[in-house]
Amino acid sequence: MSQVQNDEVRNHVRSRYKQIAIESAPTSSCCSPHPSASSCCGTPDEVSSKLGYSEEELSAVPAGSNLGLGCGNPQAIALLQPGEVVLDLGSGAGFDCFLASKQVGNSGKVYGVDMTPEMVSRARYNAQSNHYENVEFRLGEIEHLPIADGAVDVIISNCVINLSPDKQQVFNEAYRVLKAGGRLAVSDVVTTATLPEELKGDLDSLASCVSGASSIEEVRHMLQISGFSDIRVEPKEESREFIRDWIPGSSIDDYIQSAVITGVKAR
Repeated sequence: MSQVQNDEVRNHVRSRYKQIAIESAPTSSCCSPHPSASSCCGTPDEVSSKLGYSEEELSAVPAGSNLGLGCGNPQAIALLQPGEVVLDLGSGAGFDCFLASKQVGNSGKVYGVDMTPEMVSRARYNAQSNHYENVEFRLGEIEHLPIADGAVDVIISNCVINLSPDKQQVFNEAYRVLKAGGRLAVSDVVTTATLPEELKGDLDSLASCVSGASSIEEVRHMLQISGFSDIRVEPKEESREFIRDWIPGSSIDDYIQSAVITGVKAR
């Protein structure tokens, strides 16, 4: 894509998630904010239960921080430890950051980066209102992270990297900000078959975590180019159950699945 096309994609995605951020109760509670998916999946907590979050996790975060926009549970694969520094790519209203905050404790630190000002404002309000001292939200693009080199132990993300028009740059930046031996632990969608032509290039479908998805091989190759080792890209067959609701009637679950994506920066 050209820079102009990249900016067009970012502006469309930013506009969609601005709309979600300012709504007191989201009208779409899937990763997909697709118009036809409105209220298709249930409440955000019901959606997140399907994604693997426990009742304990759902009750432990500030009200309004869970918007039900993910496609998995990066907390389950990140194996966070007390004292670690964590970065959430596309942190939204702060849901995964607040969960990570409890795992790393007061000796740890959690950064959330999001390109939508309204999401960052909402997350900051949630943090301040609920006295989260070890969480910080920064406005920025995940292709150009406002984080220093080698500052982070673990990077998490939940169904966000697929939205980027330059995924290679996202993985390059992830590698840059990780410490030696640091790890990537991401939930995201991947394609398991060629998408129908009507979905390719459709910006609403891209903002719905559909048409921006890369294949398993493409994701693995991008991680290798960035320098990651111990790469794992594993689609989850059970994710078809909730993905089919993102664009009702489209059989989208025949083409994409949620995947566990992990990698390590060499020491």
